[in-house]
Amino acid sequence: MTQAIVLAGGLSIRTGMNKMSLPFHGEPLILNTINSVLPYVSKVVVVTGHYHDEITQLLVGISKIEIVKNEEYMLGMFSSVLCGVKHISEDFFIVPGDYPLIQHKTYKLMISQLHTMLVPSYKGIKGHPLLLSLSLKEALMKEPIESNLKAFRDRHFLEVIDTDDEGILQDIDTIQDYEVLKQKRKE
Repeated sequence: MTQAIVLAGGLSIRTGMNKMSLPFHGEPLILNTINSVLPYVSKVVVVTGHYHDEITQLLVGISKIEIVKNEEYMLGMFSSVLCGVKHISEDFFIVPGDYPLIQHKTYKLMISQLHTMLVPSYKGIKGHPLLLSLSLKEALMKEPIESNLKAFRDRHFLEVIDTDDEGILQDIDTIQDYEVLKQKRKE
């Protein structure tokens, strides 16, 4: 099976609030992201940070979720990746919590095509999530905290799979992004 790391440790500075709790399709944004990947994984490791207590409350009672607080979240997203990967024991997705429109078929396709490391693309642009073989866990854990996923993946064999899923490129950095995303969901 496969597992997932959902990254939710940031400060959400550009939105001015915890973007993971913004209502989207009747649920908190992060729950949309989790629900997209949940059918394809045995466990979701949600890595929190600044909004740990609030995110924990949003996820009470949801099965297959392990919530982990990244005490070093101020060091950036890669510190949350390193925190989450410690709790992984199978091949794993890494997906930011603010990508609620990734389609189920994308997760399913990626699992069926994984060799070592795989990223989806839409119209030639790479997006999220990243899917890694468990065989890369040790190398990832040895990566310096100052590094990032792009640097890591550039040193390893990365396969790109074309999709028709525009959701792999759509995240929320600002309230304007959120409003655009809500409109897309209605279309």
